Amino acid sequence: MRFLIQRVNHASVKADGTVTGSIRKGFLVLIGVSEEDTKEIADKMIKKLLNMRIFEDSEGKTNLSLKDVDGSLLLVSQFTLYADCKKGNRPSFIQAASADLANQLYEYIIEQCIAAGYQTETGIFGADMKITLENDGPFTIVLDSQTI
Repeated sequence: MRFLIQRVNHASVKADGTVTGSIRKGFLVLIGVSEEDTKEIADKMIKKLLNMRIFEDSEGKTNLSLKDVDGSLLLVSQFTLYADCKKGNRPSFIQAASADLANQLYEYIIEQCIAAGYQTETGIFGADMKITLENDGPFTIVLDSQTI
């Protein structure tokens, strides 16, 4: 599983011209799922995401978590995080999970973030989406379940 986390001042996602999710300060999280991923792996990734301290404190140090700044989440499924570009110039997505598994884990991640008490907005699984954001920093982190 891969999360591409962007610390944002605000972000929104549209599908078919309609805003499906919009947040102020918080994290825009692009979520990629592989065939090997499970709810247990998702739990580990969610815990790391929600406890990540990448907001600045009064001294300018990144010591504050999403909860500390009353931040929100915008979660968007993105299978292209599993693009394999080793051969040729056209990416292969063979490592990405099937749509059924990816959607099941994406929905699980959403449910768990809501259950943890975070304002959680979303895109629409499998839709052609347009994302607008103001990256704060910019501050972008890739979490990969293989390395955490």
